[in-house]
Amino acid sequence: MPTFDELISEALAAPFSGWDFSWLSGRSTTGQLPWSYRREVARRAAGAGTMLDMGTGGGERLSRLAARAPQTVATEAWPPNVPVAAECLRPLGIPVIQDEGAQDNTVQDDTGEGGTGRGRLPFRDEAFWLVANRHEAFLAAEVARVLAPGGTFITQQVDCHAYDELYRLVGLDVPVQPDSWLPLARRQVRAAGLTVRGAVQGAQRHEFHDVGALVYYLRVVSWAIPGYRLDRCAGALRAAHEAPERWPASFRQRHFLLVATKP
Repeated sequence: MPTFDELISEALAAPFSGWDFSWLSGRSTTGQLPWSYRREVARRAAGAGTMLDMGTGGGERLSRLAARAPQTVATEAWPPNVPVAAECLRPLGIPVIQDEGAQDNTVQDDTGEGGTGRGRLPFRDEAFWLVANRHEAFLAAEVARVLAPGGTFITQQVDCHAYDELYRLVGLDVPVQPDSWLPLARRQVRAAGLTVRGAVQGAQRHEFHDVGALVYYLRVVSWAIPGYRLDRCAGALRAAHEAPERWPASFRQRHFLLVATKP
């Protein structure tokens, strides 16, 4: 069995590009949500003439979408991901545009104000019949602006308390949070003039088979636990590694899916 230090070194040296978690194959497992975001988007994209994929990451999910609008555009705010997404999506005729990214929705007020003002989308008014957004912050007023009348906004978001078990595993206190920020998301899209057509909440179980897989995940998804640092949490991680009964280590990641349309 590899030692704690060997597993940590391996996780820190492992490559990562775009939004590709293939290094974790065989070292972690992910359960299913009550819905399929991919199918929900593909079903709507099949009847849309134009589509925007917000926060495309490395373009991996968009490239595998079963149906896309004839004119599809992707945005990405994190600079290292932009060339990765462009290389992935260029053969499919999908341009990738770097945008400024929105401030986290939970620091915006009910109308989408109160953040830094970021979140402008570099497109003309009413440009898209479908705007899809998976785990990307958004400024609801900008989404509404670029949606064509009758167009649809579909977003899947990570909900509050998604990482409570991981906080405990790395030795940190779980922060105080509301039960869900879905009510806030509803208010923001309604304030922007959109009509909420449906919303559903659910959770999926993630399991890590060793401490290296967990450290790799937290290295990549650094925003998941803001107080996490490897040096700060090394003692708790080592203790977890040395307790075989704690593996696989799992957490229940909460999500919601919201669908809204523009009158």
